[in-house]
Amino acid sequence: MKSNVMPSLVQIGENELKQLISEVKETIATDINIRQEAKPAVFSSADLWNIRRMRKYKAGRRSAL
Repeated sequence: MKSNVMPSLVQIGENELKQLISEVKETIATDINIRQEAKPAVFSSADLWNIRRMRKYKAGRRSAL
């Protein structure tokens, strides 16, 4: 295993540091429509039936192996 390790400290110049920490006051992407909250899906008896069917299938596959 290699034991060469790069130093974890990053050298940043004063100008780059000022640029990184300066606050930007602008609005970006105002033309994008944010999706409204989705209505919760209705859980039907068919969904429950499918869950139980898949459990039976997976249990049968587990015992066959």
